[in-house]
This record gives sequence, structure tokens and C-alpha cells, in this order.
Amino acid sequence: MILAVTEGTPRILTIASPADGTAYGHNALPWGPLDPRTDRTLERTLRSWVARQSRLALGYVEQLYTFDEGRAGEGLRRITVTYLALVQEQAIPQAGAGWRDVYAFFPWEDWRDGRPGVIDDALLPALNTWLARLSDLQQAEQERERVDIHFGVNGAPWVPERVLERYELLYQAGLIPEAGAERQPAFGRPMALNHRRVVATALSRLRGKIKYRPVVFELLPPRFTLWQLQQVAEALAGMSLHKQNFRRLVEQGGLVASTGEFAYDTGGRPAQLFRFRRRVLRERPAPGVGLPGGVS
Repeated sequence: MILAVTEGTPRILTIASPADGTAYGHNALPWGPLDPRTDRTLERTLRSWVARQSRLALGYVEQLYTFDEGRAGEGLRRITVTYLALVQEQAIPQAGAGWRDVYAFFPWEDWRDGRPGVIDDALLPALNTWLARLSDLQQAEQERERVDIHFGVNGAPWVPERVLERYELLYQAGLIPEAGAERQPAFGRPMALNHRRVVATALSRLRGKIKYRPVVFELLPPRFTLWQLQQVAEALAGMSLHKQNFRRLVEQGGLVASTGEFAYDTGGRPAQLFRFRRRVLRERPAPGVGLPGGVS
């Protein structure tokens, strides 16, 4: 998965879906098969696929997760190794490739303007209907607890990092097209194959990681304003942050240093430009931005 944050919007690169009958006719992540005879390493192969499918050269890349897709015929198993790349958005000349808002696929994950209405208006009623149909009362009680914990209801806080758990609940309940349900816009745009699950896994990873690793700076230019930094952090976390508290945490944590320059295209007063202070990697074991863990 290739992610950028542009003007406060987290966006992923998608390509045209493969026409093999398994894609539901929707967006796909850049992907391709591994040929052990010619592909020397997984990461080099990944970079080559992306260059061919979107003409994009990748920078920061980390391995995300390995999915066991089950039997692939002739005694073989299909294994999918996924990667996460962080870039700055740029024009993609390849036909069929383009950038899409992450929250178009996961509208219930964007809390920057408060609790999304889709949770109470559509998701919870649908999940309650599913729970009511379960014949095993013990299972129903266990699943009810999962709904409460992962969707932040009945006294449980909303924990931003549980993106994957929420998606898998919706899949298990048969409420999304990838699980065979009819199209339901309230439950986000579907993706090809298992690619929306990959995005959920990546977003979960990022939301946890920004608290203890400075990954947000991979999504920023070398010089940036504190407002740009806050926008990136909010975009990934799906939460609005208190401006003064955020800036105090960033500056006191030694994450940034002033360049002595100013940005004048802010629409208001000139804003001071900063750079990532790389020395913090040696000074602190967990140099993240210290986001809150959940909201009630």
C-alpha cells in the first residue's frame, strides 16, 4: 500500500482492478506475482511492480503483513506479502492509476469532525440486526462485547488503532461487498481481492506507530510548518488535536528544529518553517508525537 497525505487528506494509490472475476470491479492496490526464478528480493520486486503499474519511484518502504490466502490448486497455497510505502503525492501518468481518499473506504474511521454519523445511523443498527440473528446465545454475547469494544459503545472508548478489528467485524457480519453483501455506500467503497483488509492493516499499524516512531515526517517535505505537521498527524489518526498541546509535545520532544525561514503562502501571517531533527532518534527510544489512545 502506498500512502500520501495531501492538504490534510490521507490518500492511497490505486490501480485498475484485475479482470479475473475476483475483483468486484473496484480499485486495487498495486500488486503482482513473485517469480522466484527471476525476482531476487521481495522489496526489489515490489518497487519494480509499482514502477510498471504507476511509474512511481518509492522511498520509505516497510514490510506490513503476510496473508495466507489458502489453497491455490495443485497442492499449492497462495501467500500474499504486503508492504507499506509512505510518499508525497505526485501526478501518476499511468492510465487507470490514481489517488483515493482513505476514508472513502473507511468512513467510520474519520473522527476529525467528531463521531461519524455513519456509526450510529448505519453500522450499529446493521450489527445489532446481525447479533439478533445469532442462534447461539453465548456466541451472541461474545460478539456483542466485540462490537462494544471495537466501535466504542456502552462505555467503551473509541481506540483509533483498531481499524482492522472493526473491518473484520463488518466482514464477519456479512455487511460489506467483499463478504458477499450488496453494495452499501455507508459501509465504504469496496476494493479488489483482499485489498481493503490490507489498507485496514496498514492504517492500524500507522496509528499505533506514530505514537513511538517519527513516521509522520516521511509524509512531509524537508521544510514544513507546524500546521502541516499537525495536519498529517490528524489525517493518520483520524482525530483532531489541540493545536497548542500538539505543538508543545512536538517541540518539547525535540522532534523538530527551526530552519530560520518562513512560509509566506499561508493566507495569513508568515509561518515559521521547521525540519525533522534526526538526532532525536539517538536521544529517545520512542520519538513519536504522543497522540491520545482513545476517545469516549
